[in-house]
Amino acid sequence: EIDELDAKNVRLTAIGDIDALPYAPRTGIKNTIKRLSKNTGLILNLALSYSSRQEIISAVKKIGHDIQRGEIDPESLTEELFETYLQTAEIGDPDLIIRTSGENRVSNFLLWQLAYSELYITPTLWPDFGKEEFYQAIEEYQQRERRFGQVSEQLNAESNK
Repeated sequence: EIDELDAKNVRLTAIGDIDALPYAPRTGIKNTIKRLSKNTGLILNLALSYSSRQEIISAVKKIGHDIQRGEIDPESLTEELFETYLQTAEIGDPDLIIRTSGENRVSNFLLWQLAYSELYITPTLWPDFGKEEFYQAIEEYQQRERRFGQVSEQLNAESNK
């Protein structure tokens, strides 16, 4: 499967506490990430032993250390700067979150990053989620109006300028 990902130019990344995993999977994941790191196509991001709250706390601690060392001025802290301290800094925010098993919650997953993500919730369990339903999720997503925190009237006013 790694050869297939490589042949398709897929880059593998991972977020979470990978070091908390047992030795064999931890080593395999790190080696695979390194092997595929130069690929420039689709990014496949694994969330392993991941907690969004922990990610945010870790970012705040790193920012605090940088402030103490005088590397950043607290007054210069912006959303954009904060995002550079997150594990997902290089992969961007998701446009679509597919939530399987009918759960109507985000379960401590990408809490900062999903601010403007669209949600697709399906009762289908993850092991049963297949290509047809994936296409259905994409099709539904394509019909949505992406507003990024605005209302339709604001978007229409901006497009009419």
